[in-house]
Amino acid sequence: MNWEVLYHPDVVKYDLPEIPNNIQTRLKKAIELRLFIDPVLSGGPLRKDLKGYRKMRVGDYRIIYRIEKNFIIILIIGHRKKVYSRVFQRI
Repeated sequence: MNWEVLYHPDVVKYDLPEIPNNIQTRLKKAIELRLFIDPVLSGGPLRKDLKGYRKMRVGDYRIIYRIEKNFIIILIIGHRKKVYSRVFQRI
């Protein structure tokens, strides 16, 4: 299946500038090589209030996303300590 990735506007505006360039490269590679191939197996499902969303781990960083038809909607990218508290502002 061909997947199309859509980013929440705040990912580009707020999330990526906070992340060091070497980590940004790792995240981009993970999205291209893992998420495009199989978004279901690439990340685990989230529970409770985030049911329906998935997370993909890249080192200490997390990519929170949702799968809808042939779209992968990336909601937030951030450090594991902050990402779960900030994700509710974007839902």
